[in-house]
Formats: sequence, C-alpha cells, structure tokens
Amino acid sequence: MDALIEFHSNQPFWIWLALGVILLAVEAAFSTEWLLWPAVASGVVAVITAIGVPLGFWGEVALFAGLTVAATLLSRRLIQRVNPSDSPDINAREGRLIGQRAQVVQAFVDGRGRVFVSGAEWPAEIEGVAPLAGESVIVEGVDGPKLKVRAA
Repeated sequence: MDALIEFHSNQPFWIWLALGVILLAVEAAFSTEWLLWPAVASGVVAVITAIGVPLGFWGEVALFAGLTVAATLLSRRLIQRVNPSDSPDINAREGRLIGQRAQVVQAFVDGRGRVFVSGAEWPAEIEGVAPLAGESVIVEGVDGPKLKVRAA
C-alpha cells in the first residue's frame, strides 16, 4: 500500500489514467451505460494532474466525484432530448411494422395465413374477408409472432 501511495504522490496521472481505462474496458465489455462518465471523469482528472495542478489526493477524488455526477446528469438530459421515450425504438422491429403494406404469400384459411413485409415472411391473422395470395394487406398490430392485418 505504501508503494501505491508513493506512486500516486509522484505520478498521479498514471493512477487516474489506469482507473479510466479500467472503467472504460468494463463499460465496453458489459455496455452498462453507467461507467462511461466515470471513465471520462477519470481521464479529465488524469489530464489535470498531468498539467501539474496541485490538488492533492482528496482534491482529485472530489473533482472526480463532481465531474462524474455532473456528466451523468447532463448526459441523461441530452439522451432524453435526443431520444424521447415516446418515439419508437429503432430495435423494436415489430412496432415499426404497424401501418405498413404487406403482401399475402399464403392464402388465408380460417383467418390465418402468411404475409411478406419488411423483408420477412410473417404468420398473420385477419378478420372478415380474406384476400388471396398476391394481394395487399395493411398491418394493424402485432400479437407475439403473429401480425394482425386488414384488407388494403
């Protein structure tokens, strides 16, 4: 422990840089979205100590904590502004299918058939008059792996 304290007193830059790299590596491995900003804060403290600003250990820790909290709070605001929760998730493919035109690839029997939409074939259900193969339908909803469709 004494060696670490002596190393910090001589070269605090390397301690903060190593902490930042470790946090960034863990963030990259697990994609938690919580360790990115502490890693950035650690890098900023490393640069400040490399410049030679004499903060002392507790000053560096306080700066790291303050930067971490500030960056995390500001990033949450930015993320909410850039990606509001009411917009569809880009990874929710099923939600994006609603309202799209699909082509019937297997005729409906007893209200069940198959349609082709967005580059894939899906099982589908329809109420009422069933269109023939090759005709178009509109996707109204998603029920698990099945699409709810209506005649176009």
